[in-house]
Amino acid sequence: MSAVPTPPEPPPPGPVPLEPAAPEPLPADLLQDAAATFGLLSATVRLHLLWLLSHGERDVGTLAEETGQTVPTASHHLGKLKLAGLVRARRDGKRQIYVLEDPHVRHIVQLAVEHQRELSDGGRSRKRA
Repeated sequence: MSAVPTPPEPPPPGPVPLEPAAPEPLPADLLQDAAATFGLLSATVRLHLLWLLSHGERDVGTLAEETGQTVPTASHHLGKLKLAGLVRARRDGKRQIYVLEDPHVRHIVQLAVEHQRELSDGGRSRKRA
């Protein structure tokens, strides 16, 4: 007769502590550029423009109307976003059509807005100073 193998020891109860992986070092210029992107997103008008563009292209007049801004103000902010490479523009006759250029920015904007919605829905929204 052959011996019956002994079953392995069960794992200890509870979660197994994992050591966090060491993050890769980030170059200073990469951190500066990432901070600059967040700086652009910190202006309410620009965040609103990017939110709208994350749902499809729009002309500057429509963007101005939807954000409650004048066309020159919307154009000013769109120019900054274009200079940073976050949006691009194309001509359609006399209209300037804007498109969100970077899918990463679309994701960041949508995550930020959804995050705030969840905080607000949970009754944990911060009071504005």
